[in-house]
Amino acid sequence: MITAVRKPFAEIAGMLEGSGKVLILGCGTCVTVCMAGGEKEVAILASTLRLANQKDGREMQIAEATIERQCDREFFDSVRDAVVQADVVLSLACGVGVQFLGEVFPDKAVLPGLDTKFYGAAVEQGVWAERCSGCGTCVIGEYGGVCPVTRCSKSLLNGPCGGSQKGKCEVDPQNIDCGWQLIYDRMKALGQLDRLEAVKPIKDWSTGRHGGPGKIVKEEALL
Repeated sequence: MITAVRKPFAEIAGMLEGSGKVLILGCGTCVTVCMAGGEKEVAILASTLRLANQKDGREMQIAEATIERQCDREFFDSVRDAVVQADVVLSLACGVGVQFLGEVFPDKAVLPGLDTKFYGAAVEQGVWAERCSGCGTCVIGEYGGVCPVTRCSKSLLNGPCGGSQKGKCEVDPQNIDCGWQLIYDRMKALGQLDRLEAVKPIKDWSTGRHGGPGKIVKEEALL
């Protein structure tokens, strides 16, 4: 899932300075799961803003809403009137949702309330960790189910760098496992270490972000 964290309150308050009517719009999928932009987080932020405005003597009308997804046009129908009535919409969605909201309502000012982080998994209660970089050509099957593009800080495809020590990455030896140690251990457990002897070619990065904004078209789904 896409993970995100809420922006600092001071930054959010600064973006909303001078706004009369604000709609805080949450998203009910990824950012709800990672406790950043769901209905609960919308309510907390709205209450905090109201208290801050009351304390500072600012006049601001704050409305709250949460829809299923902000990356799917059909879910905006239920909040269309609320969006139209607002001076600005503070989106508690990932960067995709913020931008798509602006596309659906091109005449409305849309602001991001979150900082989008990465594609991650819930590795334990309250902890999400990056597992995919969306590179466009998945090579996980060649590495025993561990992604070298994401798990290796340098995205190396042919073994670890000289900075790997005792199974840890030099970027943060206390908290980051060496991606290639993970790959080695996994391939050893599978009895497939010999597969790592093959030299992998240079990765084609054009299938990901370096190839420009991507698009997927399913002909059978088109109307």
